[in-house]
Parts: sequence; structure tokens; C-alpha cells
Amino acid sequence: GMGVGNGTVISEFILSGFSGLDQRLQLFFCMVLLLMYLTTVMGNAAIIFLVCVDNRLQTPMYYFIGNLAFLEIWFTSCTSTKLLVILSSGRRTISVGGCFAQSSFYFALGGAEFVLLVVMSFDRYVAICQPLRYAAIMKHRLCIQLVAAVWVMGFTFLSYHLVLLSKLTFCGLNNIQHFFCDNTPLFQLSCSDVTLLWKTESVFILFIVLSSLCLTLSSYTSIFFCILQMPAASARRKAFATCSSHLTTLAIAYGSCIALYAPASGHVSLETNSIVALLNTVLYPFLNPFIYSLRNKAVMLALKEAMAHATAQL
Repeated sequence: GMGVGNGTVISEFILSGFSGLDQRLQLFFCMVLLLMYLTTVMGNAAIIFLVCVDNRLQTPMYYFIGNLAFLEIWFTSCTSTKLLVILSSGRRTISVGGCFAQSSFYFALGGAEFVLLVVMSFDRYVAICQPLRYAAIMKHRLCIQLVAAVWVMGFTFLSYHLVLLSKLTFCGLNNIQHFFCDNTPLFQLSCSDVTLLWKTESVFILFIVLSSLCLTLSSYTSIFFCILQMPAASARRKAFATCSSHLTTLAIAYGSCIALYAPASGHVSLETNSIVALLNTVLYPFLNPFIYSLRNKAVMLALKEAMAHATAQL
């Protein structure tokens, strides 16, 4: 049960993020969030559906985009669903197990996504810089292996994080000043000495973020120089358009991540932390279908045909 004494073991946490908001504002915020969440899920699900059924989208690029869409649905769901419950009903408690699970899935899916973005940037590098060798390099088997590696790494991150959290002990304080079980508030609440764990964790997160960022940026730097050498202006424009949209998502993903986890000591104000986390968990998955797919002629064509087919059936 709930105790405030020193020896009591905590069975649940209270998520107090956005509790300062007036009730009507919370409901308004809840409606906006619900709309964004449903759009994210439907947009990403539509992409997965199209990639599965449309023959023109059976290419490595769309295979990766489909996997990214799948990742996005789970990544946003692991935080948004609880936040919607909090804002609509005011039920702010979460069990310790639920909290650890949420934290681990958030961390693992986020990490897997960074790895997938590296794979996607490599795919674009081969397509733009080695167009004649593209089919020979990006064989179906390699694509499956790359995606399998992404999911294996995600599962590894998940296990690592659960083991790490199981080493924390909590006694007395159980108020998490955030809308989901993020690392920072969990470590701050723990009454065991977390200095070493916190350092290990920060180094690990920084390593994943920075190594994937370096690999992704090296791909895009090479792409940039390949584009500059293209003779046709129209080809240059087309390649630039693709890359600029990808770089926008990368800026949001890495920017928010570095803003959240670089100050490892946890001296970031929790309001700032919550707003940046919203960018990360709600806005980024929401924008992704638009950035990667809905600006894409092939996807739009497939979507139009699927819609036409559906209306013909009715």
C-alpha cells in the first residue's frame, strides 16, 4: 500500500505532470491530444497498409518507412494513452510495474528508431550516390536483416533498461513530476544511491544518440556532395527536397532528445522537460507520416487508388 514512512515499499506512483492546468484547459488539451494521437495512428497505419498492398511501394525505402510507421505507433502509444487517461479522468496513479514497463518501452522504441533512421539514411545514400549499384546492394534479404537488427537492438535496449530499473529502490516519495515515467524523475525519486547507475544510463543514452547521429549525418553529408555534382538542376531539386524533409525530422528527433537527456544531472526545470517531451512523444510521431510519406508522389498515388477502390466497393 501507500506509506510515507522510511521503510515502506511503494506499490504505485502518481504522475503529476500538467496538474497545474485548470480543469477546462486540461479537457481542451485532452481533445487536441486525442485528435493528434488518432491522426498519428491512422496516418501511420495507412502507410503500413499501403506498403503491404501496393506493388509500387515494394522497395527498400518503403519497407523501412513501413517499419518506422509501426515503431511510431507504439512509441506514441506508450506515453499518449496514459496522458489521455490522466487529462480526461484525472486518474494519475500508475503501478510500479506499469511505470517500469512504460519507461522501458519508451526508451527501447526510441533507441530502435534512432537505429532505423541510420538504416534509412544508408538506404538513401546508396540510392542517390550509387544509383546503378542500388539494386545489387539493397537486396530484399539485406533489408530484412537490417530491420531484424533494429528490432533485436530494440529488444536489447528494453532488457537493459528493465534490469537497470530493477536496481532502483523507492521508499516514501512517489510523486513523479511528469506525464510519463521518464528516467530523470524515476532516478530523482529513488532512495538508493543512484549516482553510478545514473552515470551509466546517461553515457549509454548519449552513446546511442550521438553514434546514430554521426552515422546518419555522415550519410547525409555524402548525399549532399553527391547532389551538388548532379548535372541536371531538376534532379538536384528533387534530391534536395527529399533530404531536407528527412533532415527536418532528424532535427526534431535529435534536438528534443539532446535537450532532454544531455543535462544528465537532471537540473532541467520539469516544465521545460515536459514540453520538450511532448515534442518528442506526440509531435514527432504526428509529423512523421507527413514528412516521410504524404509528400511522396508514389504514396499519394497509391492512397488515391486505394480510396477510389474503397468508394467503388461501397
